Amino acid sequence: MNFRATEFEFRYRFWVIAGIFWLAFWLYFVDHKRASVALAQLILGRANAQSPRLDHYVTAVFAVGTLIVFLAASMRTWAEAYLHSTIVHDAKLHAGSVVADGPYRHLRNPLYLGTILLSIGMGLLASRSGFVVLVVGIIFFNYRLILREEGNLLQSQDETYRRYFAAVPRLLPSLSPRLPASGAKPNWRDAFSGEIFMWGLAAAMAVFTVTERLLYFGTVFGISFAIYFLQEFLRGRKPRPTA
Repeated sequence: MNFRATEFEFRYRFWVIAGIFWLAFWLYFVDHKRASVALAQLILGRANAQSPRLDHYVTAVFAVGTLIVFLAASMRTWAEAYLHSTIVHDAKLHAGSVVADGPYRHLRNPLYLGTILLSIGMGLLASRSGFVVLVVGIIFFNYRLILREEGNLLQSQDETYRRYFAAVPRLLPSLSPRLPASGAKPNWRDAFSGEIFMWGLAAAMAVFTVTERLLYFGTVFGISFAIYFLQEFLRGRKPRPTA
């Protein structure tokens, strides 16, 4: 069985991922208990499942989820600092020179790892079943995207990429870099601009953790989406760098 994502899936990966998120949060209409509440009750233990401290534990769970989303945004921003944002968000596969600096010295797919971390952090807002669908769905779909990208690179690149492929892990980062630094300079301005959507989601999580108001969360979340679509419009009007 071929587990690689199709060209259609890769081209419209944002919408596939958005669809997985939508399905996960829709499941709240079927399973009404949030994953955060279930986790807080698990930490407290069955005997204290209805303890007055439950709300504090739920808030702590949301705080951890917020930190995970901020970690996801940081991971993707670090990775994008060594790629151009138009390449990261392009609908087409690129087979240019291999980037082997920054986080790419520790793992081959830091951008996809960031998306997986995002699903874990934001999944705490969903129901129990929604959390499972979201995390499992995102991991499965991103793994298929990785297989497609790496398969394309293995066919188009020379032996240099094969050595990189053999030296650097796919998704679980090594604590120490597997390759020496190439000397590439990160472009942090482009990286933060390209990942402003992720930072908006992190801000939305933080707002909800502090206020516990879905209205405020939805407002920040909606602004993030609006910025994302504006960026996509502007990217479509600019010439893309070759890669």
